Amino acid sequence: MQPFPAGRAGAVLLVLAAAGSTQFGAAVAALLFPRVGPLGVVTLRLALSAAILLVLFRPRLSGRSAADWRLVAAFGLALGGMNTAFYAAIDRIPLGAAVTLELLGPLALSVVAARRWTSLVWAGLALTGVVLLGGGDVRGLDPLGVLFALVAAALWAAYIVLSSRVGRRFARADGLALAMAVAAALSLPFGLAHAGGALLAPGTLAAGATVAVLSSALPYSLEMAALRRLPAATFAVMMSLAPAIAALAGFLVLDQALGPVQLAAIALVALASAGAVRAAGPRGADAAPP
Repeated sequence: MQPFPAGRAGAVLLVLAAAGSTQFGAAVAALLFPRVGPLGVVTLRLALSAAILLVLFRPRLSGRSAADWRLVAAFGLALGGMNTAFYAAIDRIPLGAAVTLELLGPLALSVVAARRWTSLVWAGLALTGVVLLGGGDVRGLDPLGVLFALVAAALWAAYIVLSSRVGRRFARADGLALAMAVAAALSLPFGLAHAGGALLAPGTLAAGATVAVLSSALPYSLEMAALRRLPAATFAVMMSLAPAIAALAGFLVLDQALGPVQLAAIALVALASAGAVRAAGPRGADAAPP
């Protein structure tokens, strides 16, 4: 029996579950910002995620080729850099603008990877929806915050490609666990320098463990499973569902109003994601990413 649903429908469910988990994790992470700052949150998230994944999967270390370790190191660099750059961005610019800019990476990847005119259509629809959700205006933003968001965008595209390759080369989530350990090791000096002993406060560790599970360990595992079933281009377009899910969660849980523009934006993102999945055809994840 497979641990995850099979086929394209199952892959879509995995992506939706990952996005939902990430949004709940982001809510908890926001509570930690005043305690340890963005870099401290990143360190807690990555270090505790690595510990959880290493204990759960106990990846085999012996018998790995040099190519395996290079792939793990690259994946770890992408994971650590993506998280650090994004948290640094939202410390300087509004979340909606940061998400809009960050999604340029996956959407650009969807066009490059698929090389079809329909990919331009779905990516364009998704980008339009995300821009509408994010407010549509990035003028007057902190330039450094914009730069961090764009760096996160490039690393998110790299994460998608590398996650697909690691998922094919390593069994279960072994490659993810090893890459998360690399990412944690890279972020640890920055987190300690920024937050120091505050990282070890019991309440902070408990909240950090929640963020680690909801924002990293669980969604990254689900996304890796989805990438075994979907081409990278299709998966990249589906990443635009994240801000739409966040907007819906705000409406359902926090009673935040959704106007006609926001509803139209959510519809565009949903249509783009459905179109990208349908256009993927029966090839599934057998289509090699770039």
